[in-house]
Amino acid sequence: MKKLFLIIGAPGSGKTTDAELIAEQNNAITHYSTGDMLRAEVASGSEIGKELNSYMSKGLIVPIEVAIKTITNAIKNAPTDIIIIDGYPRSMEQLNALDEYLHVDSSLELASVIEVHVSEETARDRVLGRNRGADDNNEVFNNRMKVYTEPLAEIQAFYSAKNLLHVISGEGTIQEIVHEMGSFINFKI
Repeated sequence: MKKLFLIIGAPGSGKTTDAELIAEQNNAITHYSTGDMLRAEVASGSEIGKELNSYMSKGLIVPIEVAIKTITNAIKNAPTDIIIIDGYPRSMEQLNALDEYLHVDSSLELASVIEVHVSEETARDRVLGRNRGADDNNEVFNNRMKVYTEPLAEIQAFYSAKNLLHVISGEGTIQEIVHEMGSFINFKI
């Protein structure tokens, strides 16, 4: 049975970097970043990429059909039985679509949802300081932050009720955060 860990957090919380480092340290873990997967599709120039860009360039959530298809394909094709996906879910619609998929696919267990919590000030400083792309500006950050925070309480409540939510601070050093998150994941597997 494959075990799935979801990592959620504000833009700039460090969730992708943390997950990448954990996967590098443990070859039994495969990491996928929904943001990276979607940005790669945009960069490919495909029709789907152009559609995705029309949402992502404004900091909006991409259509559920595209997001869930991207994620389920990644899970099915993962070379390991332990999978970390960061940046998902970002809405109740995405959460419900994944929850339905997990009910249908008995070969996959959601082991935990890890929230990397940072202040809005820290998130803003990190995003605006990284200049990764056209979506790293103040207006898009504000949109992305709003998109992240609006459904957050509902997402937290859903996973808390299932005893799956684990919150860690993203305010420390990368080493501290990766150590805490990695220890928790290793404990759960």
